[in-house]
Amino acid sequence: MPILKSSDYKVYSKFLETLANKLTKFYYSNLNKPFYVSNKLKGRGYDPVTNFDKAFEKFIRKEIKKKYPNHQVIGEEFGQKKTKSDFSWIIDPIDGTRSFVIGNPTWSNLISLNYKGNPVLGLANFPVLKKYYYNVSEKLSYVNENGKRKKIKVNSKAKFFDMKLSAAFHGSLTLKQQSKIPSILKRMQFPCADALSYSHFAEGKIDVVLQCSNKIWDIHALIPIIKAAGGIVSTWKNENAKKAGNIICSSNKILHNKILKILKPIVK
Repeated sequence: MPILKSSDYKVYSKFLETLANKLTKFYYSNLNKPFYVSNKLKGRGYDPVTNFDKAFEKFIRKEIKKKYPNHQVIGEEFGQKKTKSDFSWIIDPIDGTRSFVIGNPTWSNLISLNYKGNPVLGLANFPVLKKYYYNVSEKLSYVNENGKRKKIKVNSKAKFFDMKLSAAFHGSLTLKQQSKIPSILKRMQFPCADALSYSHFAEGKIDVVLQCSNKIWDIHALIPIIKAAGGIVSTWKNENAKKAGNIICSSNKILHNKILKILKPIVK
């Protein structure tokens, strides 16, 4: 049984489509404004945040409030707005802020609609690339590029020996831990560009994505897009991906189980 009624999927996915176009226009209309970067970690590492992160999140919250004032909202930059609603929106205003700071176009706006804590609809919008990924039901995902919409599906026939693997450990795995997964390391031939790698996975261009240290706003929007495109997504412990943390996406069950088995020696 679908989590939402088909009519609800249609209404909410249309809202996300409209929001994607508004976000891209918002970005280009603000290009000439001053650009500031600060470091959230302040001497304990580098985790940049810009005035654009905050401006995007304010804009998204404003759009949600206009349409769905009673819904809960959780955002990376401004925390949680609690209500009694079963619906919540999870926002990463700029996923890939490091890319944004250096002018790499792979950053995105990520927005998830959750119902009773479960991600049901997702949007990954790439303003510079002029495309966005989203799902409209539990079984149908699209990419819209330069105004043209195309249905997307994972490469369900992928096999371990020739899979296209994208991975990023973000300093979460020690060299000793990495030495225990040589069959994974030698197949890490595609860089992990945050949400773009997951989107390419849903599109069938990549067969597996492995990534460490995700927060809920990093992954929730991508979960329904991936699932609706036929992909499998979980934590490295094979738990529900909505918990975030270390995430694995695979294009079929055999591949997913094989990689989980390989990762088992380093999973705590």
